[in-house]
Amino acid sequence: MQFYSTNNVSHKSDLKNAVINGLAPDKGLYMPEEIPVLPESFWIDLPNMNLGEIGYHVLKPYFCPTIPEGEFKELTKEAFNFPIPLQKVSENISSLELFHGPTLAFKDIGARFLARVMAQFTRGMEHHINVLVATSGDTGSAVANGFLGVDGVDVYVLYPKGLVSEVQEKQFTTLGQNITAIEIDGTFDDCQRLVKSAFMDEDLQNKLVLTSANSINLARFLPQMVYYFYGYAQAVKQGKKDIIVSVPSGNFGNLTAGIIAYKMGLPVKHFIAATNINDIVPKYLYSGIYSPAKSISTPANAMDVGDPSNFVRIQDLFDKKLEGIKNVITGYVCPNEDIFAMIEKVFTDNDYILDPHGAIGYKSLTELLDEGEFGMFLATAHPAKFPETVEEIIKQKVEQPDRLKAFLAGKKDVEELSEDFESFKSFLLNVCK
Repeated sequence: MQFYSTNNVSHKSDLKNAVINGLAPDKGLYMPEEIPVLPESFWIDLPNMNLGEIGYHVLKPYFCPTIPEGEFKELTKEAFNFPIPLQKVSENISSLELFHGPTLAFKDIGARFLARVMAQFTRGMEHHINVLVATSGDTGSAVANGFLGVDGVDVYVLYPKGLVSEVQEKQFTTLGQNITAIEIDGTFDDCQRLVKSAFMDEDLQNKLVLTSANSINLARFLPQMVYYFYGYAQAVKQGKKDIIVSVPSGNFGNLTAGIIAYKMGLPVKHFIAATNINDIVPKYLYSGIYSPAKSISTPANAMDVGDPSNFVRIQDLFDKKLEGIKNVITGYVCPNEDIFAMIEKVFTDNDYILDPHGAIGYKSLTELLDEGEFGMFLATAHPAKFPETVEEIIKQKVEQPDRLKAFLAGKKDVEELSEDFESFKSFLLNVCK
């Protein structure tokens, strides 16, 4: 399969170059030139498939035969090897718990897959691959841990100073080896701008091999389709129908994956793009005007994005027709006070602990579900990653998984830079191989 640029459909790339380069030469995002509909046999077998088997069947059209099918089956088995349970929260709403992987966040799915694909493609290359990733929270830890120790790949994680939780920060600033953490004196949007500017700088491109592990890389966001199918299969086994999926959204790679799953035949009824007060996409869905803005800090920090890169992909999937998007996606905005109130209410009423991002997903379903519909929200991170917020609300400690305790015991080691691109460029030229 070939992949085209969102800036120019006539520009095509093979899989290997699309993954290694991250962005197209015209700075567009890569998209698959076709989205195959899954055969009837897949739906018959789906209820009995494990996560790795679903990943193999769903992703095979995009990654094989570039990666031989036998090797790809082993790759998906290794990447998708942790549980993703659909947990009942209230009578008609359940949580798809995506936080049982190595870094306790949904991005483990995409990052573990991308790291294995990248290792496959860089085998035997003369030059090091330098992976640049901007994070507002969980992306950095998932990518860093996914690539930790991979030969021939060095990872540089940019994050906004003081705007990620201590737990999230420790997960990517304590690793060493081939992982470098860079603390930027700015916002997530500044971090994302620095990464994009590096890809657009001809001097850097001529001297270094750079790629992205953010969801702009198609091998990071495409595997996120897998848990939509897995969640749907669990819901059906539980006798649910008329399924509405709420996706806590920041950079919109997660929802993009859900829409591609939908176009491959996933029979969910509707999607909710649930955001915090960084409400650029809900405003667009209401007004038809897309107006990026400076990101605002909120308790749901991984969603603090003022110019979501991946929304252009969603527009592309609907031929840039607003009505087509609105037929499938409804926007929802959750104020900060509602995040706090929802965590408290669900803990009190249902004995279930939400993290701030999951609270937004749950809240949207309480307001937008119609009678007879079933709501599934994506619980994108373990509440123990946000003790400053969650424990204050529920008035008790959140139990920390052992792997989280190990991260917290590590020693932070970071590089500190301003939001100035020339400083970042000089840094890269000095340290990258």
